[in-house]
Formats: sequence, structure tokens, C-alpha cells
Amino acid sequence: MTTTFGAYGGRYVPETLIPALDELTAGWLAAREDESFRRELRELLTNYAGRPTPLTRAERFAPDKRIYLKREDLLHTGAHKLNNALGQAVLARRLGKHRIVAETGAGQHGVATATVCARFGLECVVYMGSEDMRRQKPNVERMHLLGAEVRPVEFGTKTLKEATSEAIRDWITNVETTHYLIGSCVGPAPYPEIVRDLQRVIGDEAREQILAREGRLPEAVVACVGGGSNAIGAFYAFIDDPDVRLIGVEAAGAASLGSGRPAVLHGARSSVLVDDDGQIADAHSISAGLDYPGVGPEHAALRDSGRAVYLPCTDEEALDALHRLTETEGIIPALESSHALARALDLDADLIVVCLSGRGDKDLAEVLAHQ
Repeated sequence: MTTTFGAYGGRYVPETLIPALDELTAGWLAAREDESFRRELRELLTNYAGRPTPLTRAERFAPDKRIYLKREDLLHTGAHKLNNALGQAVLARRLGKHRIVAETGAGQHGVATATVCARFGLECVVYMGSEDMRRQKPNVERMHLLGAEVRPVEFGTKTLKEATSEAIRDWITNVETTHYLIGSCVGPAPYPEIVRDLQRVIGDEAREQILAREGRLPEAVVACVGGGSNAIGAFYAFIDDPDVRLIGVEAAGAASLGSGRPAVLHGARSSVLVDDDGQIADAHSISAGLDYPGVGPEHAALRDSGRAVYLPCTDEEALDALHRLTETEGIIPALESSHALARALDLDADLIVVCLSGRGDKDLAEVLAHQ
């Protein structure tokens, strides 16, 4: 299994984790070739999660364009995160792990992890920054209801970066019994590839659906990028189609691809926000899910090759796009997805697919506070 994407990726972890990563690599390579694993995952995605998700034309949102929304907000739990959580939970059971730890920012990955742990009877611990717990209270309550233990992280910016660090520390301590169910295409190999392979269902479905609806491929595929799992999932089916532009949209205050530089964060080398002393810098976004100073290493490689372009979006632009979609289509998007919607509106293209990565219920308090 590939461990790097050009100059990025790899494993920058304590030696004690190398056997666990080797076990995970071997387990994943075996599982993805095993028809029983693929059949179980297909059944769960179809009859539990609710795939395929629809492709919806946003006619009133963008009357001068043909913008289609890939509706991951309609997946069970309300976001794309369940695709990955289901696959990793089935894998963890194959590896004999009965305890799951996870990190979460916006709370959707925490909810997805708590959901699959409830489904399979696994012990679940979710680390979440206390600032994100404040911003995403409904998702914290959902995790508790699902039986997860949510451990607040009280240091640093009290957001996703610190939550990830704490989850890794837990994993190091309990590696024999615990699987770290990482939520995005970040971290040491093989995690970026595992998450991409589990999220590529988004783009595979969208490609088939847009061909059926329009008879041709889109001119652009647009997705928000924090760690980057929904984006790599949406992009992957189109990477070999050079006429399809791949547009990632970052929060302006967390634009690790736009203004970062190569560095190591959470076990992998990627494009990272750092200060003048080379220390990891603080990131900011109104969206807890984009408030991360790094990004998946495959995105850094796609940027360097020119195959994908990554654009910034301000808090205000995201809020405007959220209100516009809500008022014109009756769909309340997540703040994360609203960043992609904002850039799709001013993109010089007619036929566009936007990954609507999640629904906005969790963000209502934050949105109303900015009225």
C-alpha cells in the first residue's frame, strides 16, 4: 500500500505505533479484497446508512447555472462521515478491537462513530475541544444519547487540532485493545488511503448520476476542505478526467493549502499552517469542521500537481451562501458545506457538482448568533 503522495504522507509516529499501523495496513489490504467484507459494507451503506444519496439540482439557488448538490446531508446521522465510520468499524471488528477512540470538531464524525459503536456494541470514547463542544452542543448531546463518552479537551485552542492530539495519546496508551477511528484523510499511513477509499462512494455515485441526468461530466466538482475527506471522496472518481476541474474550498482563516508550508502534523507530512518559528499555528473558522491547521496529504499532492485548485472562503461568504440555499431551496446546509456553495456561485462554469457534505442543524446556534 502506498505510504506517500509525492512529497507528502508517510508515518511520523512513536515506534510503539508502528506494529499497530502494520496490522491495520495488512487488515485493510485483506478486507478490501474480501468479498464478504465488501458485501457487508454494501449492505450497511444501503440498508442502514441510506445510500445512494440523491443528486439535487439547485435551480433557484443558482438560476444562471446548473448546480447539482450531492446530498450527503441526507445520509443517516446527517453527513458523509458515516461512510468512513461504518467501514472502519467493520474493519476494527475483523482486527479484534472492541474499543474505539475518535476525534471530532464539528461533532459529525463523533456522532457517526458513536452511531456505529452503538450498532456493533463497541466501547466508544470521543475527544472534542471544549470550544467545539460549546459551538456544537446538539451533536454532543447526540453522542451522549448514543452511549459514547465525550472527553473535553481544555488546552490550546480547544478545537480539532487538540482533540486529535488527545485521541492519538489515548491510542498509544491502549493500542492492544483500541482502534483509532480517524475521521478525515489525515494521519499516518494507511489512514489517508483507507478514508479516501471509504469516502470515494460519494464521487462514484455522483459521476454516474450526473451522466444519467445531463449526459456528460460536470465542468467542475466543488467541495469544502478541512481535513479533506468529503473532498477527496468527491474528487477521486474524476481525477482521471482532465476536463473536470476539481475545486477545494478552505476557510480563509484555516487555509493550510493556500498559505501553509510542508510540515509534520498528527503523524504525516502535509501542507500545514505554521508560524515564523515553525510551530503549528492556530486556525480559525466559524465552522468547527474546518478549524484545522493541516490537511490530508493527498490534497497537498493534488495542489502541487495542479490537478486540483484550492480557494479560500470567509465566514461572511459562507453565512451568505447558507442563508441563500436555505431561502431558495428549503435545504439548510452545514457551515462547512456552505463554503463550497459560496465558491460555486462565482465559479466560471455552467455545470457544477457541489458536495453538500452535511446538514446545518448542528450550526443553528452559531448561525443565529451572527444574524
